[in-house]
Amino acid sequence: MSTSPDSVQRFRHAWWKDAVAYQIYPRSFMDSNGDGIGDLPGILARLDYLQWLGVDVIWICPIYRSPNDDNGYDVSDYQAIMAEFGTMADFDRLLSEVHRRGMRLILDLVLNHTSDEHAWFVESRTSPESPKRDWYIWRDGKTDGKAGGPPNNWESIFGGPAWELDEASGQYFLHLFSRRQPDLNWECAPMREALYGMVRWWLDKGIDGFRLDAVSHIRKAPGLPDMPNPKGRAQVPCFPLHMNVDGVLDHLDALCEHTFRHYDVMRVGEANGVGPAEAVEWVGERRRRLDMIFQFEHLALWSRNPRAGLDVAGLKRVFGAWQKALGGQGWNALFIENHDIPRVVSLWGDVEQHWRDSATALATVYFLLQGTPFIYQGQEIGMTNTVFDGIADFDDVLARNRWQERVAAGERPADVLADLAITARDNARTPMLWSAAPGAAFTTGTPWLTPTPNHARINVAAQEADPDSVLNYYRRLIGLRKAERVLVEGAYHPLMASHRQIYAYCRGEGAGRLVVIVNLGKRPARYCHAGLMLAHEGLLLANLPVAPHAPRDSLQLRPYEARVYRVGAR
Repeated sequence: MSTSPDSVQRFRHAWWKDAVAYQIYPRSFMDSNGDGIGDLPGILARLDYLQWLGVDVIWICPIYRSPNDDNGYDVSDYQAIMAEFGTMADFDRLLSEVHRRGMRLILDLVLNHTSDEHAWFVESRTSPESPKRDWYIWRDGKTDGKAGGPPNNWESIFGGPAWELDEASGQYFLHLFSRRQPDLNWECAPMREALYGMVRWWLDKGIDGFRLDAVSHIRKAPGLPDMPNPKGRAQVPCFPLHMNVDGVLDHLDALCEHTFRHYDVMRVGEANGVGPAEAVEWVGERRRRLDMIFQFEHLALWSRNPRAGLDVAGLKRVFGAWQKALGGQGWNALFIENHDIPRVVSLWGDVEQHWRDSATALATVYFLLQGTPFIYQGQEIGMTNTVFDGIADFDDVLARNRWQERVAAGERPADVLADLAITARDNARTPMLWSAAPGAAFTTGTPWLTPTPNHARINVAAQEADPDSVLNYYRRLIGLRKAERVLVEGAYHPLMASHRQIYAYCRGEGAGRLVVIVNLGKRPARYCHAGLMLAHEGLLLANLPVAPHAPRDSLQLRPYEARVYRVGAR
């Protein structure tokens, strides 16, 4: 897909480049009726807070009808609202109020799979002759067509086999995620047309875009071959055969042609497996497939060794590669938290000694890169990981599956629990902490997940009144980005690339450029860069008090200290 020069020009001046986005996990944001579950009226009740914060775009995780096997990412009806969240009238009212405040709203779009309770799948499994059988990926087992072994040795992303046997027909259906999330067959034209119609229905309602969930998985390797299996495992991780497979961009082109290209909306892809070298094909100005993608490379720095702390050099390498790859050609989606990863201050900061300073330092590093910054609910107040006393405290299907697998394999339950306490997605899904009141003022009832125990200290109400809080620092960050055009348009230039603690970079060229300097370590560190003179009157933002100083090209930074200077005249 190529586009006209006019289309490229519109891309370069798109509204979403100036935006700051805020992700809401609706189950945990605000409960309006005391049932312990967040809902759409609850979001409506907190819109003034988001406007005060400075948010431009609200992204809401799935609110569609769902049996909640994977907390809404198992959709049973794309054009209905989950009863726990409210009604379509509630959604319409929310959308209207978002727009009235000058903000925009985007939804999650789950295109790789549905719930096994979706009417399409219910009909698909009635018979191999069903008109919708080909809407999903059905295969005979390896041994015979009745009850043989799975069609291949693929492992589900959530653990266990990626195939589920349907006893009635003797065939298996593919599920890359939960066994209750059958994968849609994107090679089936009638299925694609049905999805296009659903997408247009929402866009005609007036929403402002979508975040496309797991979009890099919608194409599978032709023939669904086995993965190499030298260790003889029952199932093998199979990402190379279903993640960013050749042909996935053809599906994306068709989706854009039938839907997005006819609307002025924001399209953000969750694109695991797409690297910087390939990103331009996904989001570049010439192709205009998506506007930006969430990449996962910096998350791998954590997931490889969750207890190791932050690899500052690795973070600079990953962020820098993406800034370079898309600079002048595409656009980055900037994030350090979301609903699928634990809290960043617990992962990469210092909760015990430098909670506030490390939360604000991490915020400064990512927020002022080139791209659209996303804030995940609670990140702006420095929410931390929670406490788990046993497996019963976990709601997440992935954590429960991992527990069963590892305990069954002979690991000590206490060891498994200790690992899950660090890595579980439930850490990000505990209720938003609005005040020190019971239930953190998230609900008047019993919350579906217990609020983080430190909510008496870490909450919105306390931080609103504290000018030095994490929350008010985020407000200053947002204000700075909106005030300084160079933080939107300016090129990224790394500084001190080999330093093991300091992450520093310039935005823009020549006079008027900004320098971002952050110590991401627990020890003091010295910044120095000859030729860039930093004057106290050019200090635009700092997370710690800075005494007046003469112009200098070096700074002694305290643990987790962050500063932003203007260099030269505007």
